[in-house]
Amino acid sequence: MAFDFRKLSILVVEDTAPMRKLIASVLETMDVGLIYTAENGQEGYEQVKKFNPDIVIADWHMEPVNGIELTREIRTNTLSPNRMVPVILVTGYSAMNRVAEARDAGVTEFLVKPFSANDLAKRIAYVITKPRDFIDCADYFGPDRRRRNNPDYKGPFKREEDKSGANTKQA
Repeated sequence: MAFDFRKLSILVVEDTAPMRKLIASVLETMDVGLIYTAENGQEGYEQVKKFNPDIVIADWHMEPVNGIELTREIRTNTLSPNRMVPVILVTGYSAMNRVAEARDAGVTEFLVKPFSANDLAKRIAYVITKPRDFIDCADYFGPDRRRRNNPDYKGPFKREEDKSGANTKQA
């Protein structure tokens, strides 16, 4: 399925200039309508407030503000223009504890370096075609961290829709 990205605005937050230019170049070849860039999470958040992009692509390791801190700022700051903007975190780390940390910060998707143009296009298409519900509770605001329903799960259900059967498959 081909996507028309011409109406899309994407902010690329990456501290390494060659990588920032490479990602922007890939987005240009995908015909993304508006591409904004920032050199770190602090500048990235200012761009978020200024341009309110449709998607944010951010590197994990940046100074003075990294991609995780940027995501938390977007998700929790009441001045954020869109607390539900999809955030795709780009990183060289793929260990499960890193993925969990990113997920718990409110990251929408995770993209491990090195990645292809096709990998990036798939992540962008995924956040557009399969948006996740957002959870707002005392210690978390962000996309639903559950990726799938496990029919073999035997533990306690905590969410009202789980208790009522709305998210469980009926046999």
